[in-house]
Amino acid sequence: MQSKDARFDGWFFTAVLTTGVYCRPSCPVVPPKPQNMTFHPSAAAAQQAGFRACKRCRPDATPGSPQWNERADLVARAMRLIGDGVVDREGVDGLATRLGYSTRQIERRLRAEVGAGPLALARAQRAQAARLLIETSTLPMADVAYAAGFASVRAFNDTVREVFALSPTELRRRSRPEHTAGQLCLRLPYRAPLCPDNLFGHLVATAVPGVEEWRAGTYRRTLRLPHGHGIAELRPGPGPYVQCRLSLSDLRDLTTAINRCRRLLDLDADPEAVDELLGGDAVLAPLIRKAPGRRVPGTVDGAEFAVRALLGQQVSTAAARTHAGRLVAAHGTPVADPGGGLTHLFPSPTALTGLDPATVAFPRKRREALAGLVEVLAAGRLDLAAGSDWQRARQVLSDLPGVGPWTVETIAMRALGDPDAFTATDLGVRLAAAGLGLPTTPAALTRRAAAWRPWRAYAVQHLWATGDHPVNHMPTADVVAAPARTDDRGAAHR
Repeated sequence: MQSKDARFDGWFFTAVLTTGVYCRPSCPVVPPKPQNMTFHPSAAAAQQAGFRACKRCRPDATPGSPQWNERADLVARAMRLIGDGVVDREGVDGLATRLGYSTRQIERRLRAEVGAGPLALARAQRAQAARLLIETSTLPMADVAYAAGFASVRAFNDTVREVFALSPTELRRRSRPEHTAGQLCLRLPYRAPLCPDNLFGHLVATAVPGVEEWRAGTYRRTLRLPHGHGIAELRPGPGPYVQCRLSLSDLRDLTTAINRCRRLLDLDADPEAVDELLGGDAVLAPLIRKAPGRRVPGTVDGAEFAVRALLGQQVSTAAARTHAGRLVAAHGTPVADPGGGLTHLFPSPTALTGLDPATVAFPRKRREALAGLVEVLAAGRLDLAAGSDWQRARQVLSDLPGVGPWTVETIAMRALGDPDAFTATDLGVRLAAAGLGLPTTPAALTRRAAAWRPWRAYAVQHLWATGDHPVNHMPTADVVAAPARTDDRGAAHR
């Protein structure tokens, strides 16, 4: 706090007893005397203790604590689900059902570690969503209250005043929003450094036609959301944030869309911790110095990525995009995109349950594997959502015929967000290992990589970057592919 170290923003919050304000560690205001400070593990805990957000440092807008995406225990799973909006949509009972614990157990564990229960955490999230809508839109305040998840305009007004010490009208008057018709313009903060090359390069190189594109230096994609659909536009900013534009069919999905974009870009990571450990390895150290802050590209939809990972087994990136594009054209939900060339939402598992495996242009065993994967996803036996149990998901995947270690670990890395997932059988990883003098057999390489735990997924990004593949480079020109078309019989072709 005294050194204003931004690396700790989001890890904890400081409340000032004399002013009744809580701040992020890097707040530019002169720090108070230590005896006048108390510390809280979350913004919700500080708000519940009666403190209001600092108007200078805006602690409610810090990157999230990296713990919730690094860990797989009950508290971390609960925090990821609350961030995805489960409490607002399904209540605390719905959260408990998803986690398989009683509401009392979840309440006790969250209070012990985060300093607030699920309702208080959801309330803090609603307050932040309200602030974003107030400052970035011209919506009437009643519509803002509804979209942010408040039960009444009165509860909305009271919460905004309590958390920010300003009325909603005063907040809007103080802001200078960038108005764009039909869009919300936001900034997604992160902990520096960030290497955008592999992050955006990977997303664009593997982009599914009609669902994703790279246009005017911006990654764009469609989003399937709980109350409707949306389009996200993400662009690296000049400061420690990613510029984000969201077009949503239902504004109640704002918080969910923001959190899914953050997971897609791994924006809550702690690059200092990752690079410190990996940089201690003599082989990886030069790679870390060359490109600090590499992130692991994630996904906005775990089920979507699982299907795409299976389509990518033992084929080139271009072939995987072609297969996925055909599925999208035949089974995806059409959407309108006035600002570009996006045409569809990626088909849901339910939409793919009627897929005739014979119409998919790859070997029989892989067609059967796809059918098996779609079946367990549609039936809910495989959970790849934000709060999923990583080890149980791995086990369900491993039990599916035709799904091998590469697919399991790729899904664990990109869909589940496990920072220790390791694709030891990946061809690119093995080629990089050979070039660096590391073991090349999966078993020997896995033993050697034990020193990289719990950040082996980040080590994979550095290993991939030793090759000259499009996934390692942020595009300099538009990558806007025409989607696949379907003929009268429903068979997709290019």
